[in-house]
Amino acid sequence: MKDDKVWSRNEIESPCIRVCVVHPEARICTGCYRSIDEIASWSKMSAEERREVIDALPDRANLLKKRRGGRAARLARG
Repeated sequence: MKDDKVWSRNEIESPCIRVCVVHPEARICTGCYRSIDEIASWSKMSAEERREVIDALPDRANLLKKRRGGRAARLARG
């Protein structure tokens, strides 16, 4: 049986929730709110750099709440 302590790591985990879709205008992931550059360099970032990104993520959620209209806007223009 493997010892789980061998596989545990003392670092900030990724905020990825496996909903990997990049918003076309905001250019951030709609799942975790990281930029493409942050996602690509995550494994090379220091713990401090990761913490800075994690701390900034909640404010980014608002960037994705702006709607472009969708069906209701098309019908209104009709």
